[in-house]
Amino acid sequence: MKLVYIAFLVTSISVTRTICEKHCSERNKECEFYLELDHHLTMMWNQDLVFPYNGHIYKYDVTNTSSANPVDLNEVITADGWEEPRLVAVFNNSMPGPPIIVYEGQQVIVHVKNKLKSDSVTIHWHGLHQTGTPWMDGVPFVTQCPILPGQTFTYTFKAEPKGTFWYHSHMASQRTMGAFGAFIIHQKGETNALPEHIMTIQDWNHDWDADIDYMKMLYGVFEKRKKVNPSTSIDGSNFSMFMMHSGLINGRDRYYDPSTYQNNGAPLEVFQVQQGESYRFRVIGAGALYPFRISIDEHNLTIVASDGFDLESVVVESFIINPGERFDFILHADKPVSNYWIRGITLENDKYHTAEAILQYEGAPIKDPSTYRTSCRYDRCLVANCQFLYTSYTHLTRCMTFDQLKAKDDTDPAPDVKRGKFKEFFMNFAFPGTDLTSASVNGLVFEQPSVSTMIQSQELYSSCDRPDCGEEKVCRCTHSISVDYGDTVQMVLLNMGKGKGWSHPIHLHGHSFYVVKIGHPQYYYHPHKFIKDNIDIDCRGNSNRSISFCNNATWANATWLGGNVPGLELRKAPRKDTIIVPTGSYVVIRLKADNPGLWNFHCHVDLHNIDGMQLLVNESFNKIPKPPVGFPVCWNFPSDYRSKISSNNVDVNPLSASSYRATIGVLVVNLFLPCFVCSIFVYIIR
Repeated sequence: MKLVYIAFLVTSISVTRTICEKHCSERNKECEFYLELDHHLTMMWNQDLVFPYNGHIYKYDVTNTSSANPVDLNEVITADGWEEPRLVAVFNNSMPGPPIIVYEGQQVIVHVKNKLKSDSVTIHWHGLHQTGTPWMDGVPFVTQCPILPGQTFTYTFKAEPKGTFWYHSHMASQRTMGAFGAFIIHQKGETNALPEHIMTIQDWNHDWDADIDYMKMLYGVFEKRKKVNPSTSIDGSNFSMFMMHSGLINGRDRYYDPSTYQNNGAPLEVFQVQQGESYRFRVIGAGALYPFRISIDEHNLTIVASDGFDLESVVVESFIINPGERFDFILHADKPVSNYWIRGITLENDKYHTAEAILQYEGAPIKDPSTYRTSCRYDRCLVANCQFLYTSYTHLTRCMTFDQLKAKDDTDPAPDVKRGKFKEFFMNFAFPGTDLTSASVNGLVFEQPSVSTMIQSQELYSSCDRPDCGEEKVCRCTHSISVDYGDTVQMVLLNMGKGKGWSHPIHLHGHSFYVVKIGHPQYYYHPHKFIKDNIDIDCRGNSNRSISFCNNATWANATWLGGNVPGLELRKAPRKDTIIVPTGSYVVIRLKADNPGLWNFHCHVDLHNIDGMQLLVNESFNKIPKPPVGFPVCWNFPSDYRSKISSNNVDVNPLSASSYRATIGVLVVNLFLPCFVCSIFVYIIR
């Protein structure tokens, strides 16, 4: 009886929580995870260098691979098998980091330990709305102070909505070094769920770290005293200067020598299937810059969701995924038992870069596939999520832009326009300027705050209302727009004027928006190259559109203002949180302002983001919930604001008197409750 009482007592004071390595049970209300970010080297096994051969890796001093045991792939970060080790920053010793798999509605607790020696970090939970917990969004100096080396920060939030998401460092371009992983939210009580595979795809450089990526973009790339020019897209637009050597799928691939096109035999990711079964693939665009066209030899793909929201299913030969996007597709394993190439090919016009993996049917031999891509000779191949109206691949290929996809049902229409509760913004994501051009939105280059803006807004000093900001000007400031609770917000995302020429995947934190229309530029008929901007938009400013900064755009037809744009899809508009805005184009999105917070809105090409292509959506600031007691604050020293407050004898400690008393109360309980339990335990056993 005493033992039963002791068990009851111990259980009653413990927290009902499950510590999960990857996958949390549907039964749990809370799921707890631990992530440690640290530097590692590729192609190193303990303190030994390894080398790739015939799909395996071996210790550096092996001379006869046929008689040697290969090294366990799970113990090495191989990347593309380049033998000179590259510095990476990864979670829990793996690239990508461990997938976090939970169920909708569960409380998620993630303890993040920064073990980097000289870099800070924050973690953004990409695609999660953070309703009620905006300070857990993970944007440095916006929703929190950076986690310094040696520090731990615990993120706590509710898992919603269901779908395919991911987590990644939001510190500068740190995720290009491998600091990311999948975050999957399953629907509770789902029946007949298909077996699943998670697939991350990224571009990879085996020489540079994140800081060099950015500096090379600014100043140029030179090899053997020759300048290396950036590549171009098949629609005639440009890519920024990120030197790509390989594509990676789930952190693995092979390096191809550009002169001989021979690969180094590095191991590839293998997705196993059983003939006759169907599988759900969750694909995450984790790249730094390049979009990939995803296909599987001899198989059709059935697109069913994007960015966590269900779509009317559409059968395609391939689809395009940009940095930050996610697509779910169903694969029917209805082909002969064999191995088939999974391919991700960049949209570069003048270079061929690919990411490869293997679809292996159960019972197939362990070897590389010998399959070929679909020829499209007898039936036009359909490519989903094209960022242009036409393709330059072949006249037998048909493009489907994202606005041609439809939501699965009409129970979640785009919000209507209501008098007095409608706001419309025109935002030009571009590189306007006359000399060294910075990335900007409407000519406003985002200046990162030096405080945790959402909880220290009174300490922010960076106004965009200055003489050096405005039409046909470029200035630096902490750019923000304000919306009120309940507003229907329509945003027209542009890529026009003098600063166009590069396409931008734009990501909004805190919301998934409805894509209601895409306006494409004008193209040559053949080849299908960009000619000029879509003329639905009036850039204003300089009368010569080709040199206008397009900082103050509007509709060319004034009757379109106020939400009266013709051709909007409102009933079954697909939802996303990341959308590509091609050069010369515009994308019309809508959302309901029902999630108070300070939300980052930016290009998901990290090189463009840290260069200034971002802004903040200040949503219902007076309704933002208060952060947890003791939430970190940060500031410059000396701080004019804090000096002024201190001189007036005002307590600048973020803990109020009531929260101080609450904190002391918690400490007392934590200190004395164990003693109380121990005394009862001693009394019972006596």
